[in-house]
Amino acid sequence: MKPVILVLTAGFGDGHNTAAASVAEALRRSLPGEQVLVSDLISEALPRTSGVLKSLYQVAITHLPWAWSALYRMLAKSDLDPKQNAWMRPLLMSLSKQIEEKKPRVIVSTYPLYAGLLSTLRQEMEVPPLVTVITDSTSVHPIWLMAPSDLYCVSDVETDDVILSMGVPPGKTRVTGFPVSLQFTETLPEELLCLKGQRILYLPSTPARHVAATLEALRPLILQGVKLTIPVGKHRSRLYHVLRRYIDSIPEGALDIIGWTTRIPELLRTHDIVICKAGGAILHEVMAARTPAVIDYVVPGQEEGNADYLLSRHCALRSRTPRETGAQVAAALANNGKLVRQMRENMLPISVPDAALRVAHEVQGFLKVQ
Repeated sequence: MKPVILVLTAGFGDGHNTAAASVAEALRRSLPGEQVLVSDLISEALPRTSGVLKSLYQVAITHLPWAWSALYRMLAKSDLDPKQNAWMRPLLMSLSKQIEEKKPRVIVSTYPLYAGLLSTLRQEMEVPPLVTVITDSTSVHPIWLMAPSDLYCVSDVETDDVILSMGVPPGKTRVTGFPVSLQFTETLPEELLCLKGQRILYLPSTPARHVAATLEALRPLILQGVKLTIPVGKHRSRLYHVLRRYIDSIPEGALDIIGWTTRIPELLRTHDIVICKAGGAILHEVMAARTPAVIDYVVPGQEEGNADYLLSRHCALRSRTPRETGAQVAAALANNGKLVRQMRENMLPISVPDAALRVAHEVQGFLKVQ
């Protein structure tokens, strides 16, 4: 059996999965002799429970942000000892089985729960080193640090300072950037570099009524010839009628609706501005692409640090209503995109398109000492 590197993730939000997939991609490219396995341990060990929890999570952050904010704060004070929580025992058993059968040389985790599981298993068996990739920026939830890791990879110097102040020993951290797809390091085809006209990318995450109002706020720009692209992905069914009515009311060819896609890196780099929420993955993809963002939604607590990081560097704009979103986009595109160009320049020092390769390099350090 080939040597194994195990990458652990969980599908609560896009950030954990994006980071895991990007690190795995970089490890396979850097270490062709290694077998890299990605595992959503929660889905595998608790498939029914996981599905329900993920649905509830999505409902909470989209429709009940106040409830999620309260739960987010409560989790900071929770005891997540696997020995004291019966629901965590299947996770403990599943991880123990994976270690026994696959014998990974190192484990990379992009989700905070797994450090506690490994810490418990370490009392009963030999476990490999753990590299934790923290997907929060600056507002790091304490759950990430409830159990130790051998190394923490963080997205920026400010986040590094935060976790050091929370008790992580010096020398246990690396500033690597947030691991995004390696597509961001590749040159775009010539035909995509020559696209003409101003283009808006809209990644809808808010309730359907809010999306409809945002589209109306963008209508004056669309009627002036600005192109709009909307990748709907998992939101296809809930936004179907909103988008159908809108596309029937604007000039043909003004709106491009895309289903589930792996082209987000390409789309970000071929549009002038993106409207999106303050998710860890998307905002770091925004930085990798150097495409300014209008942030139209911030999940309380969880995403505030992500938003503040870009806003404080004048790389993004914040809107709280659909009308503000339309106004902010219009302002950014005015004067032939003068503000867009300024924000792109501001992004140069914080753009890390090769962050996944940097994490992979840190992981390799653990392989060399074995």
